[in-house]
Amino acid sequence: MESIKAGCAAAQARDTMRFEELRVEAEAGSGVPAARRGRGMASEIALARKVSGAQGSRHLGFARALMNEMPHTRAALESGALSEWRATILVRETAYLTRIDREEIDRRLCSDPATLDGLGDRAVDAAAKKLAYELDAQAVVDRHATAEKDRRVSTRPAPDGMVRLTALLPLRQGISVYASLKKHADAIRGIDERSHAQIMADTLVERATGAATAEAMPVAVNLLLPDSALSGSEDATAHVDGYGPIPAATARHMIRSSIDAEAMVSLRRIYSTPATGTLVAMDSKARTFPSGLKTLLDSRDHDCRIPYCDAPIAEYDHADPHAEGGATSEVNGMGMCLGHNRAKQNPGWSVVIGDVDIGRHTATVTTPTGHTHTTMAPPPPGHSDPEFSQVEYRLTVLLAA
Repeated sequence: MESIKAGCAAAQARDTMRFEELRVEAEAGSGVPAARRGRGMASEIALARKVSGAQGSRHLGFARALMNEMPHTRAALESGALSEWRATILVRETAYLTRIDREEIDRRLCSDPATLDGLGDRAVDAAAKKLAYELDAQAVVDRHATAEKDRRVSTRPAPDGMVRLTALLPLRQGISVYASLKKHADAIRGIDERSHAQIMADTLVERATGAATAEAMPVAVNLLLPDSALSGSEDATAHVDGYGPIPAATARHMIRSSIDAEAMVSLRRIYSTPATGTLVAMDSKARTFPSGLKTLLDSRDHDCRIPYCDAPIAEYDHADPHAEGGATSEVNGMGMCLGHNRAKQNPGWSVVIGDVDIGRHTATVTTPTGHTHTTMAPPPPGHSDPEFSQVEYRLTVLLAA
């Protein structure tokens, strides 16, 4: 089965490159400038493979490398001697080299499948890096020197109301931050009831925020939760932007602990319809989305609205383009990641909003191949989908009229 999976990955790479060839040929025939041919393809691939836009870009890059520059890696993948992930490691660790050096590493590591026997992920990674340094030491040094531009801090949800805060830092800075936290925890471990790891975590929060204690965090209650859950009369779920659903009791504890620590707590009310809990629409005559409307879209969409993409919202745009009369409104607005918002501007893409009177906000995305993908906003806390069909709803409206 593992060999079959690897062979399927190789077949996907072949089909991906054939798809690119056909698209470029078609666009060349229709007069699209060379610099614009193939735009948005990574997003189409992502939708077809049911993954995020970023993963779609990686799949496209992976296919180009295998089919154009790494024939031995492709053959090892086809035969099942190499897994898709290990082939991805080889593509990643040779991406910055010249084509000649990349082909040489491909030949040395994968021309004989026996070379790969017994190698795990880290061993494959180390072997590729070692050969890269042998073939072009300066390229490796230059890569390390430019890697600092990729430094960043990110978060992702963890189980049980926790979050993983990750920092990608230059070696010297990252080691220094960790050593400083560890030194402080070592100094007070004997006189503090917290564990060593807890002290380090709390100290990181205090130093990064300037708060007196880790508990004294200001809370802006952009938590989406029914007022009944806030008051404690109902135990529904709440939603935290950038995290996801949490128990109402946890939300109340967050608010209460901040108040007890004398931190500032602010409350923003976002109204919903009584029948279903759908968020109430907001409208604007501006072309760009004002901050209040962006907040509503954040609360409604949570992440990029394109199917399978859970990247954070980076831009707010019109489903029906503003240039064609589309309104700057909650109904016509969608939160999207940068890549997907750029992709949908290309010829052949369209977004059509569904019936706004029924249930949650929906939209149908059509790609240049004619494939359609429906996206529905996640249900806000307290929401309940209508128990009647669209036909019943329309008959009710007609009878009432």
